[in-house]
Amino acid sequence: MDVTTETFERDVLERSRELPVVVDFWAAWCGPCRALGPTLERQAEKREGAFELVKIDVDANPELALRYQIQGIPAVKAFRDGQVVREFVGALPPAAVTQFLDELTGPSATERLIAELQTSGELPDVVSALEQDEHERAFELLLEEINRSEGEDREPLLALTVALFGDLGHEHPVTMRYRRRLAASLY
Repeated sequence: MDVTTETFERDVLERSRELPVVVDFWAAWCGPCRALGPTLERQAEKREGAFELVKIDVDANPELALRYQIQGIPAVKAFRDGQVVREFVGALPPAAVTQFLDELTGPSATERLIAELQTSGELPDVVSALEQDEHERAFELLLEEINRSEGEDREPLLALTVALFGDLGHEHPVTMRYRRRLAASLY
């Protein structure tokens, strides 16, 4: 589906609250874009219903290219809950595109980590917060645990926190705030 500046809010941001939306920023004159496009389209057909694929012509929609800081094309950005959660630039080989989409459409890092924590019985308050989509409370609890921990005990907590940042989206205000707090507590 082709998306324009006028339809972007509905077709990408709102739709990404229902399922992931993969946006292919491209231009007709771009050779690598013509190579990547069919790969994305084949994957969308194979994974019917797992994500929505949309295309944005950067020449026809320069405001969107500027808004999402497109400096090279093809540029692919995956949206979830109105936020960019994954992205790449360039015509990746089909195997790399497959991996990108597997990571996007499979269980998120948060979902995998919640399952592991439930199995192990560790950090039940963090699990509860994440199950209730209370990310700020989960980050507060994780920062407290990180500050209490040392050495090897700290590593899985840091990995969990970083994975949660990625799932929430690197530009999400909560991620940005807690990433700064995490850095301050470590250094």
